[in-house]
Amino acid sequence: MANKPGFLKVVQSVLASAFGVQSQQKYQQDFSQTAIAPYIVVGVVFVILLVLGLVALVNWLTA
Repeated sequence: MANKPGFLKVVQSVLASAFGVQSQQKYQQDFSQTAIAPYIVVGVVFVILLVLGLVALVNWLTA
């Protein structure tokens, strides 16, 4: 059984995957984890923050 990753490791993994700089070794390590929920939660929060940030940027640029 694999160790549970810490919060910062999950955030780092999600950000690296989102920007396409995740190594194959880290990718395999992430998928060997038994708990997928932390990755899903951090991923959803990241997408929401990204969309809100883009909306705010567009509103600021067009104001």
